[in-house]
Amino acid sequence: MALIKRSNSTFWYIQFQLFGKTHIRSSRTTSKKAAEQMEIDWRAKLHAERYLGEKDSITLKAAVEQFCDSKVGTPNYTNLKASSNIVGRLMPLTKQLDQLTSHDLERFKRDRLAQGVKTQTVKHNLNLVKAAWKYAKKLGYRVGELEFPQLKTPRAPLRYITAEEEQRLLSCLDPKREIKRIPPYAERSDELKRMMHDAYDLVILLLDTGARYSEIANIEWARIDLDDQSIRLWRSKVQNETVLYMSKRVFETLTRRKAEATSAFVFANKKGGPRGYASLAIRKAIQNAGLKDCKIHTLRHTHASRLVQNGMSVYEVREVLGHTDIKTTMRYAHLEAHQVMSRARDVINRLNG
Repeated sequence: MALIKRSNSTFWYIQFQLFGKTHIRSSRTTSKKAAEQMEIDWRAKLHAERYLGEKDSITLKAAVEQFCDSKVGTPNYTNLKASSNIVGRLMPLTKQLDQLTSHDLERFKRDRLAQGVKTQTVKHNLNLVKAAWKYAKKLGYRVGELEFPQLKTPRAPLRYITAEEEQRLLSCLDPKREIKRIPPYAERSDELKRMMHDAYDLVILLLDTGARYSEIANIEWARIDLDDQSIRLWRSKVQNETVLYMSKRVFETLTRRKAEATSAFVFANKKGGPRGYASLAIRKAIQNAGLKDCKIHTLRHTHASRLVQNGMSVYEVREVLGHTDIKTTMRYAHLEAHQVMSRARDVINRLNG
């Protein structure tokens, strides 16, 4: 038997190797005995599929739940659960996956768009169904062939913040700033001070590393090397690791936090566990600073834009950001082109004396 417990779930997880593959899923039960029986049944089903060609069917609801369970602990889990609730209200969840049709998907798309829902949101909903369908197929369930609707979403203009906007944002997050109806800094509770310092320090790290919010917010001290001034950043979205070197203010921030650390996580919650994805304080600061069309992810764009504007190629920036596809990084190419043209002008001016 191979039953495991995850720190972020009360359920038993089944995990074992069979036919050269690793099989893992949540049992959705806290009973170890029930989970053991589920593993026996699952192994029997896999043997039947391999030697007898038999495959079980599965409902859309069960497929979506199993896929979401497989993503517990990942940055996207909360968004997946929210999307699954929407899918659950508007799609035939009791339908077997091998009976789900492309017409069902097209009707879902049409109805959602008619409700005035943004194209990007509908695309996310359908991507969840597609991911659940692929996951069920991978697990060996009987699924039908589906053609998923195509949705084109216009890419928003690249937004990055200026140095002046950065100062406004940091001023709105300054842990020692005076705030109405809140005591002076010296009289504030330790918990309030921690929360305010966390928001400020997070923004510093996001601006100077270009990392995704989830990558920094939940990083462990084990991945921080203050002697080498490096960060081993795990890119959960693309499943790879990048080694980043600290800027001066990132080093100073992490050195201060390390001296006060009582948790294995750089940004811990009240119980000492990972912070999760809470970002309300930063989002409010962005609003209070008057930064229009700005999101937390804009700080990642800002980092990348500054690198390109100061002479780094998009191929170098790709490595810094951890992109697996250069096409993603090419959205900064126009900034590189501007730098190239400026340098070309300077070369000609030098040649002309």
